Amino acid sequence: MATNTQGIASGNLGSIQNTIIAQMRYTEEHNMPVVGLIEKFTLGKGEKQLDIPKSGQVTAADLTDGVDLTDSEDINASIVSATTSEVGLKFIITDKLSRQFNQDVMGVVGRQAGDAMARKKDTDAIALFAGFSTSLGADGAAFSLANATSVIARAKGDKFGLNPFIVHHPNAIFKLTQSLQTPLATYPLPDVFNKPPVKDFFTGVRIAGVPFFEDGNIVQSVGDNAAVGVIATSGAMGYITSAGRNVERQRDASLRATEMVMTEDYGMFELDDSKGASLTYEMGNHSTSA
Repeated sequence: MATNTQGIASGNLGSIQNTIIAQMRYTEEHNMPVVGLIEKFTLGKGEKQLDIPKSGQVTAADLTDGVDLTDSEDINASIVSATTSEVGLKFIITDKLSRQFNQDVMGVVGRQAGDAMARKKDTDAIALFAGFSTSLGADGAAFSLANATSVIARAKGDKFGLNPFIVHHPNAIFKLTQSLQTPLATYPLPDVFNKPPVKDFFTGVRIAGVPFFEDGNIVQSVGDNAAVGVIATSGAMGYITSAGRNVERQRDASLRATEMVMTEDYGMFELDDSKGASLTYEMGNHSTSA
């Protein structure tokens, strides 16, 4: 668990907690687009893991009148098991600074905490992209219109499912927008994605009904400037929670301060490998003076 040992101003510990949590929730909701695109699950009380069954594909056959149907199909069910782990932050609120309460400082701390938790969740989800067995694009390739349409055709041909989406680094998406001829304003966000935090990261680009989202938390991970994005449907990845945000305070008399610890218990996991593919494209900075 990360520890932030910054003294922060406050007049009342209850007020501190409420202010930080309120700001943290607001910030977190607007900084993790990938989490908002994938399927959500919750562990019940006393449960250690969630087992999610998936049935296989069966085949129907032509029948002949008067002839007994002898073949039978196997359900071919598979199980995906999802578990959670704890993530958290710690703040130290000194007595001296608590006497110098400034509400704006509380907002700053809440913003920092929210950004940190949102970034952690989002990067955990992004880490799943490279795990898909289908890998499209390549190191050194630009996310051009031709490559983007080929990616979409592949996803639809492979039956990824309803409402596919694409997420990549803003620089990779910009390369695509450079090659578009139709004004972006003609592409509204489909209703299924029109919710926070997802809608704030919609690029305005839709091709063959597939919306494109940008996420600055995606980092260079291939070659010199390439990064891994994704094309998927919501059922490709999952986000499971066991406990919501928990805040505890503990007095440290010798330090003349109060510790505030924030924790959550969650996990990100691949739900269905057949519903997603990684996208490797260049994400280097574009020239601003050419």
